[in-house]
Amino acid sequence: MFLSERHNEIIQMAKDNGRVLVDDLAQHFAVTPQTIRKDLNDLCDQRLLTRIHGGALFPSGIENMEYEARRKIAADEKEAIGLAAARLIPDHASLFINIGTTTEAVSKALLDHDGLMVITNNINVANRMRVYPSIEVVIAGGVVRGSDGGVVGEAAVDFIKQFKVDYAVIGASAIDDDGALLDFDFREVKVAQAIIANARHVILVADATKFERTAPVRIGHLSQVDTFITDRCDLPAIRNICRDSEVELIETTS
Repeated sequence: MFLSERHNEIIQMAKDNGRVLVDDLAQHFAVTPQTIRKDLNDLCDQRLLTRIHGGALFPSGIENMEYEARRKIAADEKEAIGLAAARLIPDHASLFINIGTTTEAVSKALLDHDGLMVITNNINVANRMRVYPSIEVVIAGGVVRGSDGGVVGEAAVDFIKQFKVDYAVIGASAIDDDGALLDFDFREVKVAQAIIANARHVILVADATKFERTAPVRIGHLSQVDTFITDRCDLPAIRNICRDSEVELIETTS
């Protein structure tokens, strides 16, 4: 298939950053937003990108996108979500922190807390928090996934089941309109399910782009969490699930 120079550059930008936005591309290429929308529609028709409101994502398909690219998606929103989650967790609490770029943002926001016990299957979280003497870090054993430093597998599940903690901070790769929480790796999902089952208060952290993605493996359901923190939630179905299931919905941009 023939791709113009602009199309190739758009694809590379999406690959590097995880997503591209119409207004940013229009400014970058000095063309109208209508021109960019047509470009994105053409690329999505060829399944080279995945359309979202206001832009496009580098396609997720069955495989998750590069971890460093995911870090860049909604970075400011993730930072705000991390700060909001940290405000819910008191000093001297015990908690799980799961794999994910948003959960990592929570770990960063917790560094000023005192007396925390953090159990994690995320090497990046452990490496960040271990140097703080006021935080005790316990890391799960198991298979280390090279793509993101996540510890997965049955050994990690068995390890998590030894604990009963005050809080769990979990993420999801995608959230369906029916409230299903989804991910890509069934081994990671089993760890996430063990974390949910062994925490007194479950905090789901996910930015709004997760409403626009899909993934093949079910973690659980939104009704299983106690607090859902996102930058914004424009979906009435999700808001209704939170209300009906008594899930506290916190929107950091509201």
